[in-house]
Amino acid sequence: MQRTRWQTLVVVAVGVAALTWIAFRVVADRGGLPPSVPWLVVAVEVLIAAVVLAMGWAVRQFLRGRRPDLDPIRAARTAVLAKASCYTGALLAGWYGGQTIVLVADLATPGNGGRAVAAGIATGGALILAGVGLVVEWFCRVPPPRDDEKVEADAHPTPG
Repeated sequence: MQRTRWQTLVVVAVGVAALTWIAFRVVADRGGLPPSVPWLVVAVEVLIAAVVLAMGWAVRQFLRGRRPDLDPIRAARTAVLAKASCYTGALLAGWYGGQTIVLVADLATPGNGGRAVAAGIATGGALILAGVGLVVEWFCRVPPPRDDEKVEADAHPTPG
């Protein structure tokens, strides 16, 4: 599995932000308002980031030999969860970032100031989630085998 590139996440976030901005501009032009962002969204984003980070830290300790009892399947699942966190964070950052841009551009409308703050904070939480995903992916990388390990593996192939 290839590590996620931060440039890819930026492209995803900017693309989703642009689509969100276009959609909410159409809604605003017809007299509608973007939905308010509940504060619980930020708490959930940060909670998920904390869980992913804790799981990633356990994998890091396993790879350094400090936690030999960790199941390798759990380590692989943690790597997949980290990748999912990267993309989820990027998508949410684009979604809430697009809402923030629309709301900040129209602060004259009553209520948009509070909505813009909530959407901006949710954007920050999404960026934290994406960043934690990238860090945990880095925690989960397995170093390539050394030359002597590769020679030994070639000399004693596993049946299968």
